[in-house]
Amino acid sequence: MSKPRLNRLMAADGKCFDVAIDHGFFNELSFLGGIENMADAVKTVVDAAPDAIQLTVGTAGYLQSIPGKFKPSLVLRTDAANIYGKTLPARTFNRLIDDPVGQAIRLDAACVVANLLLLPDQPALHEQCIENICRLKPLCDMAGIPLMVEPLVMQPNSIAGGYMVDGDLNKILPLVRQAVELGADIIKADPCDDPTEYHRVIQVAGDTPVLVRGGGRASDEEIVHRTFELVKQGAKGIVYGRNVIQHPNPGGMTRALMAIVHEDATAVQALSILNG
Repeated sequence: MSKPRLNRLMAADGKCFDVAIDHGFFNELSFLGGIENMADAVKTVVDAAPDAIQLTVGTAGYLQSIPGKFKPSLVLRTDAANIYGKTLPARTFNRLIDDPVGQAIRLDAACVVANLLLLPDQPALHEQCIENICRLKPLCDMAGIPLMVEPLVMQPNSIAGGYMVDGDLNKILPLVRQAVELGADIIKADPCDDPTEYHRVIQVAGDTPVLVRGGGRASDEEIVHRTFELVKQGAKGIVYGRNVIQHPNPGGMTRALMAIVHEDATAVQALSILNG
């Protein structure tokens, strides 16, 4: 792991808000809401000044072409999967891009991120994710780039209708621990059904910082109150996408969530920022 790059990713308080705008990588029409115009989407988020923006090799230029020192760090998505639709395809995959670390270096990424997927009755997909991480880890270490692993437990598509988090703590805990054991420098993990139990995820991750995924769109009140509780439980930050970029006021939502992550704002204070 590269301490300089990690310092660039995380703020001085050791926390991070990463806005994920990499959803177009996954070939789902519904994921394009709010990011049809990527230049505008990136500018909106940059203006709200989160710590990082998560992008792909094809869209990182929207961020990295902005001049000056003071802009969010780049988190580069290195794998594309085909498992987010309402029905699973006959053959599932999670494909790592070619030369992932080389591309990250050329794009001046502060971090790379890869999936560790756990879907019902898809052991080959899980195995492929492990192989990807095992390939990435030594490359990242050699180049001094932190590796963010995303342990993602999903409900059956036939029940949940696609891309729905399974908040069962008993499934999240071992997958998070597996990500740590595989060498993750940062964990991007699911929230659990009861956010007051999230300290158990933090505990099982040990010294590896945990950032919490936002998941699907939720009401302002739900996402703000949940975020406050997760940070209170020990999360070092958040990685939210659709709850920011599909919000009517993405800049305001970014500022409200930044206040929770970095300024110990309460949910009420954060909602006041959002609605102010």
